[in-house]
Amino acid sequence: MSAMVPAERGGIRGSVDKGFRAGAEQALIRRPGSRAKMGRVICVAGMPGCGKEEFVKVAEERGLPVVRMGDIVRQEARRRGIKFSDETVGGMAHEERVKHGFGVWAERTIPHVKEGATIIDGIRGREEVEVFRRAFGDRLVVVAIHASPRTRYERIMKRGRGDDVLSRQEFHRREERELGWGLAEVIATADHMIVNEEGLEALRAHSGKVLDAVAS
Repeated sequence: MSAMVPAERGGIRGSVDKGFRAGAEQALIRRPGSRAKMGRVICVAGMPGCGKEEFVKVAEERGLPVVRMGDIVRQEARRRGIKFSDETVGGMAHEERVKHGFGVWAERTIPHVKEGATIIDGIRGREEVEVFRRAFGDRLVVVAIHASPRTRYERIMKRGRGDDVLSRQEFHRREERELGWGLAEVIATADHMIVNEEGLEALRAHSGKVLDAVAS
């Protein structure tokens, strides 16, 4: 059954990638009083195949800009000439977290967030939440989307994206990697949760209700 459940917040300080700190700080410099005009920053979290992309589509249909953390990771992979697969791109993202701190991709995302309500898709760990919370304060809202592993695996097999897994073994390895980044804690402590087991129309309806509640 699909459901929306408000949850409590937690907190663990995140590490900062020094190479991107200047850009992130510059992005946060506002005119006096302009911070008050900034809309909600809505971070969407969930395991692969849970339905995040459909939530994002609903947001885009409402005119909300979207920043995809995965796009920032893939841009870096292209810059390095890395062949796209779940293992290679995910491995590069993990190496950057180990080298620069687990908040590195959040730091690299901040300069792309504009004034006004914005969706950030693809948050992976508690430290990333804390990077965004330090940047955006109480304007930050975390929305988690949950579905069972079986449901998510079937969806992944159907969508056929280039960096998706190809076997159950790869799926389980990816699950372990994502959970190792702290994604379970983000989902458990999200401000809103959507359980996506009823199908597309139910997910879109619940997504719209959440956006009505938080995007104003």
